[in-house]
Amino acid sequence: MNKKWFSLTITDIEKQLNTDVKNGLQTSAISSLHEEWGRNELPEAKKDAEWLKFIRHFHDVLIYILLVAAIITLILGHYIDTVVILLVAIINALIGYIQENKAEKALEGIKKMLSLQATVIRDGERIDLPSSQLVPGDLVILKAGDKIPADIRLSSADHLNIEESPLTGESTSVEKNIEKLPENTVIGDRLNMAFSGTSVASGSGRGIVVETGVHTEIGKINTSIAEVEEIQTPLLKQTAQFGKTISVVILILAIVLFVFGMMFHDYQWGELLLSVIGLTVAAIPEGLPAILSIILALGVQSMAQNQAIMRTLPSVETLGAVTVICSDKTGTLTKNEMTVQAIALQERDLMVTGTGYKPEGQITETNQEVSVKEDQKLYQFLTSVLTINDTELRQNEDGEWVISGEPTEGCLVTLARKADHKIDRLDILSKIPFDSSYKYMAGLVEENGQKKIYVKGAPDRLFDMAGLQEGSKERQLWEDKMLKRSRKGERVIGAAVKHVDSDKEQIDHDDLREGLEMLGLAGIMDPPREEAIEAVRECRRAGIQVKMITGDHKETAISIAKQMGITDNDRVIEGRELDQMNDQALRQAVDASDVFARTSPENKLQLVKALQANHHISAMTGDGVNDAPALKRADIGIAMGIKGTEVAKEASEMVLVDDNFRTIVNAVREGRRVYDNLKKTILFILPTNGAEAFLVLAALIIGMEMPLTPVQILYVNMVTAVTVALALAFERLEAGTMERPPRDADDRLLSNYYIFRIIFVSLLIGVSIMVMNADMLTNTTTYTIEEVNTVTLHALVFAQLFHLFNVRNERRFALNRDFFSNKAAFIVSAILIIIQLAVTYIPFLSTALGLHPISGQYWLFPILIGLFVFVVVELEKLVTHKWLKRT
Repeated sequence: MNKKWFSLTITDIEKQLNTDVKNGLQTSAISSLHEEWGRNELPEAKKDAEWLKFIRHFHDVLIYILLVAAIITLILGHYIDTVVILLVAIINALIGYIQENKAEKALEGIKKMLSLQATVIRDGERIDLPSSQLVPGDLVILKAGDKIPADIRLSSADHLNIEESPLTGESTSVEKNIEKLPENTVIGDRLNMAFSGTSVASGSGRGIVVETGVHTEIGKINTSIAEVEEIQTPLLKQTAQFGKTISVVILILAIVLFVFGMMFHDYQWGELLLSVIGLTVAAIPEGLPAILSIILALGVQSMAQNQAIMRTLPSVETLGAVTVICSDKTGTLTKNEMTVQAIALQERDLMVTGTGYKPEGQITETNQEVSVKEDQKLYQFLTSVLTINDTELRQNEDGEWVISGEPTEGCLVTLARKADHKIDRLDILSKIPFDSSYKYMAGLVEENGQKKIYVKGAPDRLFDMAGLQEGSKERQLWEDKMLKRSRKGERVIGAAVKHVDSDKEQIDHDDLREGLEMLGLAGIMDPPREEAIEAVRECRRAGIQVKMITGDHKETAISIAKQMGITDNDRVIEGRELDQMNDQALRQAVDASDVFARTSPENKLQLVKALQANHHISAMTGDGVNDAPALKRADIGIAMGIKGTEVAKEASEMVLVDDNFRTIVNAVREGRRVYDNLKKTILFILPTNGAEAFLVLAALIIGMEMPLTPVQILYVNMVTAVTVALALAFERLEAGTMERPPRDADDRLLSNYYIFRIIFVSLLIGVSIMVMNADMLTNTTTYTIEEVNTVTLHALVFAQLFHLFNVRNERRFALNRDFFSNKAAFIVSAILIIIQLAVTYIPFLSTALGLHPISGQYWLFPILIGLFVFVVVELEKLVTHKWLKRT
């Protein structure tokens, strides 16, 4: 239906839904309504079979080429080659499948939020039934502790307060009423509605179900999540394009060489085809997907140790490219724990230290703790706000301070506990509970033999009850104090007292019409996290913008944003303004402002899309259900682990275990380190493929014996990728990384220098080995073909082993003070040497690879080639670095 039910009267709704606020629906109508609207539940998410998820990991152009090569070798009868090629493809797919951990659980998370049972009135009788059986028009009864089973237009509300933070993200519960509202009322201000998935904090009420299932606000978010287009990470885009480019080059080269070999050399077609397959296998960096997955997985593990759980591997490197973080306010930048910041008495203003519900802090004046015993006005103020209070403060089993009751009242209990002298909560003899119609609560107490009425509530109501005339000096004084606190984004609560006769036993509103004496005002705020302020500062140093997107009021939002250092101006855009903007205006607004207030779930999604349209790599932090669509759409969604809903966690790529905004900065730092190390890995691996391709290509053109078989080529590629290349994953963050701006997401994976370096090292290794190979083949009386192939394979491996130490520092001299900082480099080097000895001298291994046990002097060739490569590359780095500095 999706009507604006909040803007209709109850009478109008009764007529439209054919119901009755006293007797509910007629049982006879239920069946047809079920047929029309279906069950009050959300649709199941369709899940792929596990085998299909595994098969998807073969969907890569380079893997297709490998599979074709496997089929051809099978036809030619080279079964070992076939098995090895297939094993490489399967191992790559297995690594991808094991690391894939982004299951679509967001819909399930939302379903768990729905109430299981509901109390309704049908045919005038009260019954309990499963919430899935509710239909529009049902009359639902609500009480404290209930989870709201559908979207309900309230018909009665008795001190009804509903906790809506899972939907709106705001920390304070909302007092509901039944009054009709304007059509442009935003979701956070729809006080006559109770929304599915929220819960009743206190009071009771009843109302008419107006939306069920997918039509509820929760259902709309569910639909938004399902419809959100997921963004491919920069690394996946770049590697996909890289794979397509290299596959085209390989296929064209293979066809040209096959034709060339048949026309100009006396090759048998089967032998030539096998050689071309060798070239194809040589040029394909089949070890690259595996090593990239492993490096990303190690990054995930490192982040987990630092309180950031990554749900997808590519998201690790995405963090390094983030240009803007869109942060929810409540519970993310702030503590989600209301705190009294200041106390305004008639003649003085006091500050309160400490944040959250933890009763640690002081009441101070000019940085000196105030003595409550010596300040009767302060003592009375603290006694009143503690006594006229239904909330309890306690420590849970984890030692955390929590409240049972209203957050606003909870922080007043904490305030009283911060006094330097114990404040007692007095027994209430008679009470007037809070109601939004009169905006205060009061209690009759007896203190030191004197009866008093303490009152707590909205300051403007207390001013009137205290007889402060508009325009009077005293009224102006209190209003100035209230305005001062409000401008700081604080919610202001007032306290007053009235002395009454000792025979007073009961109180009512008439007792409060006059004679009150103002005691003071409390300025309350959900304070910023101290560590988040520093985290924002670090983000800005790293060239990352931070934008606050909150459902709170603009005054509070701008105050918090200034305290956080997010903005230094008063520019705030509200959700209703965003609703009126077209795409172009949204793109301009999202760059012009850093603070967005009174936003809806749709607004958050709009802003993320606008940022991406402006070519930003966006991160979105959040903890509520309302954040889920934006979390999913963002390049990286970041959910809170402690206070975040399951829906937010499942829609995100990263979960902060400690709900600490600083953890995001640590994760960005790790993301940048991982990306730098990924590029170093590519710079290390590709010259192996280049050198192998050069050797095969040269042999084909010259018409000489193939230096390596396809199986040997595959072995070299995989053994260097999963041993020596792995060491680069442990390289430390380079100095100044967090002072440079984020990389451009459109930057090529391989810069011009990287392309030059890969070609240079490929030719350096290839030509060196070709010269050695040609020299050995001319001395066939001294060296057998098996020995030549074995030495050639080892030369390739050792060239890469020495090249590892070139790559560890892209421009600086390798033998520097950080040479021994990465122990993994030396450990994997030792492992590789042991593997090389094993495949040479263990019979079944050497037979499988077609190698031959060689005597000790033959090892000198690979070692000398490795040293030669190392020295020449270091000289190249020295020359290139000086030339680049000059230019």
